[in-house]
Amino acid sequence: MRVLVTGAGGFVGREIVTRLTAGGAQMIALDSQPGGIPAGCEAVCGDLGDPAVRAAALAGGLDALIHLATVPGGAAEADPAASRRINLDAMYDLLLEAAAVRPGLRVVYASSIAVFGDPLPEQVDDATPVSPRMIYGGHKAMMEHAVALFSNRGLIDGVSLRLPGILARPKGPSGMKSAFMSDLFHALRAGAAFTCPVSARGTIWAQSVACCARNFLAALSLDAALLPPTRAVTLPAQRIAMGDLVAEVARQCGVSADLVSYAPDAALEAAFAAQPPLATPAAERVGLAHDGNLATLVASALATLA
Repeated sequence: MRVLVTGAGGFVGREIVTRLTAGGAQMIALDSQPGGIPAGCEAVCGDLGDPAVRAAALAGGLDALIHLATVPGGAAEADPAASRRINLDAMYDLLLEAAAVRPGLRVVYASSIAVFGDPLPEQVDDATPVSPRMIYGGHKAMMEHAVALFSNRGLIDGVSLRLPGILARPKGPSGMKSAFMSDLFHALRAGAAFTCPVSARGTIWAQSVACCARNFLAALSLDAALLPPTRAVTLPAQRIAMGDLVAEVARQCGVSADLVSYAPDAALEAAFAAQPPLATPAAERVGLAHDGNLATLVASALATLA
């Protein structure tokens, strides 16, 4: 199987590429920066918005496409034109170009829970309407519709996966407003004090990067007939209070939870730490899953920092 992964040098991309390579897949790894692309891939480095770069990635043919490349939330809000160029225009063109090379190919698109907007209703489930407020969520929602449209027309066989918070991202700037979730892991692992920008009672939806990668690999072969007409599903995630997350990370790191203090930012909490109960039967029906419990999630997330 020959698979193109865009954003292959990113946090989730590296995990997916590594797993697919270990499983014997032929990998085309596209990223704007060559440094993060795992070994053993056919690497294509360049701007996704450049038609020549996309043509180079598609030149050898492909059987499936995993599309992760994105201008993330905070960066998209700061530069809506860049978000449109990459998150909309480049992806739209890539889908058509990939379909021309391999009609009906499986496309797995990394969407986001940002499509729901905020404030969220008392529960989110498969019937919750998409109502984004931020540029990032709006552009993700638009391309969910493109995936469904092109699937309905037989150009691709697509599925959109709405990602929750994925833990724990590498240290350093990510352009994501939700980066505080991962910053917590880095601080406690180092035994350092951390000021949490949301309250202890704030709730998040989360999944480890290993679990996320397993879901993407499962999506490559899931039965599309079981998907909703939108072709979009929200990944199963655990709903976790920040105070409980702090306590478990501290326990597994062997440090005191008192290293963490709280200075809630109302806007940040409303957007990223006020997530209600979540029901994901459509995703579970096609074999997607969360980590199982908080201890397993935290252990898996800490393992990625090793």
